[in-house]
Amino acid sequence: MKKKIQFSLVYRDMWQSSGKFQPRKDQLERIAPVIIEMGCFSRVETNGGAFEQVCLLAGENPNDAVRAFCKPFNEAGIKTHMLDRGLNALRMYTVPDDVRALMYKVKHAQGVDIPRIFDGLNDVRNIIPSIKWAAEAGMTPQGTLCITTSPIHTLEYYSEMADQLIEAGAKEICLKDMAGIGQPALLGQLTKAIKTKHPDIIIEYHGHTGPGLAMASILEVCNNGADIIDCAIEPMAWGKVHSDVISVQSMLKNEGFDVPEINMAAYMKARAMTQEFIDEWLGYFINPQNQLMSSLLLGCGLPGGMMGSMMADLAGIHGTINNIRKKKGDAELSTDDMLIKLFDEVAYVWPRVGYPPLVTPFSQYVKNIALMNLLTIEQGKGRFVMMDESMWGMILGRSGKIPGTIDPEIIELAKKQGREFTDADPHTLIPNNLEDFKKEMDENGWDYGQDNEELFELAMHPEQYRNYKSGQAKKNFLADLQKAKDAKLGSKLSLEELAAFKHAKADALVAPVKGQLFWEFNGDGECAPTVEPYIGKEYNEGDVFCYIVATWGEIVTVPAALGGKLVEINAKQGSKVNKGDVMAYIERPQ
Repeated sequence: MKKKIQFSLVYRDMWQSSGKFQPRKDQLERIAPVIIEMGCFSRVETNGGAFEQVCLLAGENPNDAVRAFCKPFNEAGIKTHMLDRGLNALRMYTVPDDVRALMYKVKHAQGVDIPRIFDGLNDVRNIIPSIKWAAEAGMTPQGTLCITTSPIHTLEYYSEMADQLIEAGAKEICLKDMAGIGQPALLGQLTKAIKTKHPDIIIEYHGHTGPGLAMASILEVCNNGADIIDCAIEPMAWGKVHSDVISVQSMLKNEGFDVPEINMAAYMKARAMTQEFIDEWLGYFINPQNQLMSSLLLGCGLPGGMMGSMMADLAGIHGTINNIRKKKGDAELSTDDMLIKLFDEVAYVWPRVGYPPLVTPFSQYVKNIALMNLLTIEQGKGRFVMMDESMWGMILGRSGKIPGTIDPEIIELAKKQGREFTDADPHTLIPNNLEDFKKEMDENGWDYGQDNEELFELAMHPEQYRNYKSGQAKKNFLADLQKAKDAKLGSKLSLEELAAFKHAKADALVAPVKGQLFWEFNGDGECAPTVEPYIGKEYNEGDVFCYIVATWGEIVTVPAALGGKLVEINAKQGSKVNKGDVMAYIERPQ
């Protein structure tokens, strides 16, 4: 029998690559024991890209969610790991050293064992400090190679990078094939090269299935010494996500590897529970395209995790481009036409901005440049005329060293705009700011939290955290969810049918007098500026819904009927209403 192969369930990334949101804390707590019961996973991914921002946006405390999800795995002896963007840590833009260092102390205290530390440019200067901080915090640092296929991303390139990370203290190496375009033969050769030179280093392979190479890559890396394979489970396997553990286990078992057995009863339970989460609410944020594989991804190299946002961006610009084409007398483009044009433009842009590995955030930057190019080409303005500071930051070297060579056209454009290139170590360009966030916590009377985790959350995700603390995040999230539900229902019904459907189950709130509507008043009787009620807000019987200032000056209180959920608003703050006008509909409690 060949060597032992272990499996890691990338439960966080399954959702990240499929849709916008993550399961709630209570759902994660329910699924964790079932994952353990499956018996085939030695590791589970419990945190990483977008996880904490999504919790905050949904009005949940991410620290509570991470602790709750990690706890059962910690107790069962299953290692937990997280995705760490190096210089960007857990967000899309750079993070100061003092906040990055704090992160490892917080995450280790919360129960995360292994940070998978990567850099979107494969610049080891952005990874090595994190390896040191993770080790000091008691974690096992995993150095990461972002895999892509280009003339400069060779076996020698990756082998040298692995040597540097291991010398810096990485105990493990991850081959992060985020777009699934890594060629199986190269991945096998790379695995063998690392294992030959560093036989004690654990190698974990992470491959998305978008273009269809992942299963071949898994076989190659295992036959050349890999130790751990990242897997998914249905109904969120395949597509732009990851290979299902059943298929991986079957393939490797028949190849003669020592692989764990799968408790199929538990697998089916986890499968059904995950589908339940989708049906309840997460499915409203999953683009069906993300459940499909596409060979077109081999050409542009875009990762599975960003396909949802890309399709949304493409839809947004599609209409604008077609309007321009109509005015010029050109034929309109279909969605497929636009997609192929975007993929082709990414393939054009990518080498000209120096072949950055197409992983967060640089995949988004390259995609955004390509998308804006499509628009400006249609406008007759040419390429590279709509690039924001983030895109320029990548090109100029502020985020790290670009692997390849910047095109002379872009260098000349930078000179014309007075922009300067730099080869400085990126983290030295970012001033520490943890003390500023401590001051903000103190001024607001906010608790720093267990192991300083609330302080960390504010420092890592300041805007989302402030909205979470104010309660606005929850309101916005419920409104977004209701809009998504309405849109899904509306796609099946006409506007008249949709309105009738809502109204049949709801009470109409009718203006009792003619006057001006307000949502809140100060204690002195003056109207107060306030956020309008959101779709999905719950009312109890007798709650105040709004106030109307009658034409003769009286303030009339309008109750929320028998209570229930707000499903439609027909009036705005300060608007004039006539007696008998329907201001809103509240769905009665069932």
